[in-house]
Amino acid sequence: MSSEVVKASPMNKAAPDAAPCRLVAVVVTHNRLLEVQTTLSRLLDSPPDELAAVVVFENASTDGTESYLSALETQDARVDVLRSKVNVGGAGGFEQGMRHAVTTYEPDWLVVMDDDGRPDTGTLSRFHERDRSGAHGWGAACYYPNNGEICDINRPSINPFWNRSALRRTLLGEGRNGFHLGAEAYASKEVRDIDGASFVGLFISRAGIALAGYPDGELFIYGDDVLYTLKMRALGGRILFDPALRFEHNFSSHSKDVQRFNPLWKSYYHHRNLLMVYRLCAGVWFVLVLPTAAIKWLLKARHYKGQRLRYAMLVLRALRDGVLSRKGVHHEAVLRWSREQKH
Repeated sequence: MSSEVVKASPMNKAAPDAAPCRLVAVVVTHNRLLEVQTTLSRLLDSPPDELAAVVVFENASTDGTESYLSALETQDARVDVLRSKVNVGGAGGFEQGMRHAVTTYEPDWLVVMDDDGRPDTGTLSRFHERDRSGAHGWGAACYYPNNGEICDINRPSINPFWNRSALRRTLLGEGRNGFHLGAEAYASKEVRDIDGASFVGLFISRAGIALAGYPDGELFIYGDDVLYTLKMRALGGRILFDPALRFEHNFSSHSKDVQRFNPLWKSYYHHRNLLMVYRLCAGVWFVLVLPTAAIKWLLKARHYKGQRLRYAMLVLRALRDGVLSRKGVHHEAVLRWSREQKH
């Protein structure tokens, strides 16, 4: 999926004064003005020796975000905005934002986040307090801001196909809890190895980027973070979870009772990209995982009253494209599929 990213000036900004361990943040935003305002305010509360620069990938917003970011750029030299003329999704934003951050600032570490995810006060300071060179990446503990509960979608994971204990727990009925870190890991003061992490509070070293490259921008949304961290692990990289690195994620659409995607088009990307995650995780066992996943996902059509056939068709397309690793589907086509006649 192609895009055009423009800068206010053809010259890169001069990087702020170097810090002993140079950290640069990458934030991707699209039509969430209040959220990105909160996130950037939190980030810029950190002094330059904790956070050298903030690269913001502005993903063709139409809600006033552009005007806000333009003003902020003039107020704080650490803010560096990349502007895309089309929405390339979170995956495209992270890929291009990370590339720009590395090329422009040559940081020791990047920390990446969505516009509705942000570090708790003191988290960036705690990151610098210990030697981080023993891992290629560090995953944060993410919580909902209002109730302090663990944000389930951001729980780091252990690949059960690489870990017998995790596989045993998963098969014996624990399901998702069998291979995702639980409350005890968050409450502990110990760091631990993980295989998969989200792009809300992931710290990535230059060595990690040299090893794994950049996220796959063609994925558009969903799964780009898990695929990227799994790839890093598969290549021999090490990723650690540190519960002292606390982030909040204002993922307001989350509800344990919600059983459907809204808007519907998101279901295509979720299932297509998740199939690619399963293939990477399962290896030769993917032939057993595929039919199980297909049946499970198609049965969820019962939750889509008025859109059951449309949902099923999106899942079938996702299954086809996931098996073929077909990522070049234009977003407009996915939107068109989701808007076809309801049944």
